Amino acid sequence: MNVRQKYRGFVCILLGLGIVGLGVCGLAAVRAQIPSQMQVSDAGELPELFHNAFDRLITKEISAGEKLSPETEKTGTTLMEVGETLNETAVPETYKIMYRLFGKIPLKMVTVSVVPRKYVYVGGTPIGIYLKTAGVMVIETAEIRGEDGSMCCPAENIVKSGDYIRSVNGVETDTKERLVECISACGGEDVVLAVDRAGEQISLKLHPVKDESGAYKAGIWVRNDTQGIGTLTYVDEKGNFGALGHGISDIDTGELLDISGGTLYNADVISIIKGSQGVPGELAGVIHYSEGYKIGEIEENRKDGIYGRTIGFPAMSEKMQLFETAYKQEVVQGPATILCSVDGERGEYEVEIREIRLNGSDVNKGMVIEVTDPELLALTGGIVQGMSGSPILQNGRIVGAVTHVFVQDAKKGYGIFVESMLGH
Repeated sequence: MNVRQKYRGFVCILLGLGIVGLGVCGLAAVRAQIPSQMQVSDAGELPELFHNAFDRLITKEISAGEKLSPETEKTGTTLMEVGETLNETAVPETYKIMYRLFGKIPLKMVTVSVVPRKYVYVGGTPIGIYLKTAGVMVIETAEIRGEDGSMCCPAENIVKSGDYIRSVNGVETDTKERLVECISACGGEDVVLAVDRAGEQISLKLHPVKDESGAYKAGIWVRNDTQGIGTLTYVDEKGNFGALGHGISDIDTGELLDISGGTLYNADVISIIKGSQGVPGELAGVIHYSEGYKIGEIEENRKDGIYGRTIGFPAMSEKMQLFETAYKQEVVQGPATILCSVDGERGEYEVEIREIRLNGSDVNKGMVIEVTDPELLALTGGIVQGMSGSPILQNGRIVGAVTHVFVQDAKKGYGIFVESMLGH
């Protein structure tokens, strides 16, 4: 074998290894896009994943499972073949589908849940949000100047940022003012704080110090409530609402606020700060803090949104339109619209769904959207703060809600699947 033949052989080996490597990476990329769980409304439904020609290369097989009827418990039987049997018998709560490439290469086993399709009244209107934390949240510790002029930090290495102080010496502290009163009344004695730290209930002892003014202080910066403007996403047929599409976190600690309750109010947008590259825009509004403007009670602040019960639901529903909800695998890349109020009236504006992440690790970033509507771009520059929760509509269904803006490109942002919000 001459040198040229050896060289060709070496090149062929490298080329073969490269092709194999590309194939392995390609399979890994495809698997990463397939969710481990999906929902369908019909047991005979074949969920598509990519909504393009690639779906034709993928076969779907039912895996034997405890929820299936005996007639369907055989590996290799396709869902299409057993669809009639599944529909004629009791619908299973869950079953499994194996997705294979070319009918040979296993991609992923997916758990499919049969869930009745839901209908909700879509929002798109601005809301005022007031949240009350469960106790007072520690932002940070700070030094204080003692009565003798020396500097000290009584709470250092005792409380931590993100702690929630529930009580002092057994006295409930639901406001900053109440905490200050309890510390001031200690008379120089140690105090015991009941603290919630990452869900764990602990007791901490610290010794307040008398400052230059003669008041006892612990050297703790705290916060006990927050408020802001957002957008209502939906109200279900029982009067439960979902909004924002993301949770509310403390501006200083970045931690999701642990709340004891809150209130939803009517709000009006009074001005718009347009977004630009590197600078997010904002909807400035006025919240009507009075009894007659209450529209709901907030019960949960979760990573995927804020939730609770509406007030006066029957009258509210008369002004809203009922929409069918979409499962996440039904969302496709392409044209869509969002509902939001940026100029005093709720409007429907054109967007494009650029990317879909069925198996993304961040529930708030299930899709990438881009504002294409000239009117909205002229008004806001794209997506701005305060638009979080704006419903995303596609093919006559509500598919999700706007959650975040790209700081470097205000025309683009993220959205959450409505399925994720409804499953909270």
